[in-house]
Amino acid sequence: MNNTAKNIEYKYKKFIQAHSKGHFMQSPEWAKIKSSWKNEIILVEDENGEIKGSMSLLIRKLPLLNYTMMYSPRGPVCNPHDSQTLRELLSKAKQLSKKYHSYVLKMDPDIEIEDTKFEEIIKDIGFKVNRGLRNYEGIQPRFVFRLDIKNKSEEEIMQNFHQKTRYNIRLAERKGVECKIGSRADIAIFHKLMTETGIRDKFLIRPQEYYEKVYDTLGPEHVRLYLAYVDGEAIAGTIAILYGNKCWYLYGASRNVHRNLMPNYLLQWNMIKWAIESKCDVYDFRGVPGNIDDSNPMVGLYKFKVGFKGKFTEFVGMLDYVFNPFIYFCAEYGIIVFRELRRRMHTLKNSIKG
Repeated sequence: MNNTAKNIEYKYKKFIQAHSKGHFMQSPEWAKIKSSWKNEIILVEDENGEIKGSMSLLIRKLPLLNYTMMYSPRGPVCNPHDSQTLRELLSKAKQLSKKYHSYVLKMDPDIEIEDTKFEEIIKDIGFKVNRGLRNYEGIQPRFVFRLDIKNKSEEEIMQNFHQKTRYNIRLAERKGVECKIGSRADIAIFHKLMTETGIRDKFLIRPQEYYEKVYDTLGPEHVRLYLAYVDGEAIAGTIAILYGNKCWYLYGASRNVHRNLMPNYLLQWNMIKWAIESKCDVYDFRGVPGNIDDSNPMVGLYKFKVGFKGKFTEFVGMLDYVFNPFIYFCAEYGIIVFRELRRRMHTLKNSIKG
């Protein structure tokens, strides 16, 4: 990377971290982690050369077709009511769509559903708003819990937790659970925990190399691995990402044994304390189901997160700007079929193992 490119990247990273709508998934680091996708960054500047809007695009070819999908995770980053900047960003994305033969631009911005003005603007520009079903699925979760920690002390935040959550944090401490910040070498331990969790909860497990790449690319400034130990044995682990004014709980795993010691509560508290120390405004627990009842397999996760008293947040949804309607129809239907087939094969594979 030459000096000009380095200066542009530095300027862009500074903008992302300072902006209220900044997100780690819009960072150059995250694009490097997603190395199977091509990356393009679009910038819109004001008359003084200062960035006023940006969009990091991940671009990937469709299987069997000579078309690509263009995706901006949690983008764009700009004033959501600045129609002119949004139009300029789209105009530049259109130019890139010709270069990459893209059939669609997808975005799932960090904009809450209550912001009806943004939705009016984005529809007027030509985007389709797709909210799908009220569930956990999607490229990024549409429903999250977010904890407001701006200018608050540890004592204030702890006091606001549900009584049972406070009890479980203290129980873990009394029972000898110890939380430690892990090193890169400890990712092997975390991956074993993640594998055990994936088999138990029936979700796809990423290879160890993926977590190492996250650590190498975002660490040490933006990522931390936390491990919970009892008598020298690792029983649970989490990975948190801190970028700009927010901290996200990204991945979590635990052993099948010792869950009664409530290590995950203590791990969450340690990640929240890191966010407080770093002067973050928001701690994001990430995805939860939109609808919940006792029959939902994710009811336990929902109840765990709700105990920290974060705000239940619904984002505006997936925004699609269609460049090629026919390919869009074929591809969208194919993605639905592929995801369902992958889910069934994964369930069958784990059933055979069991």
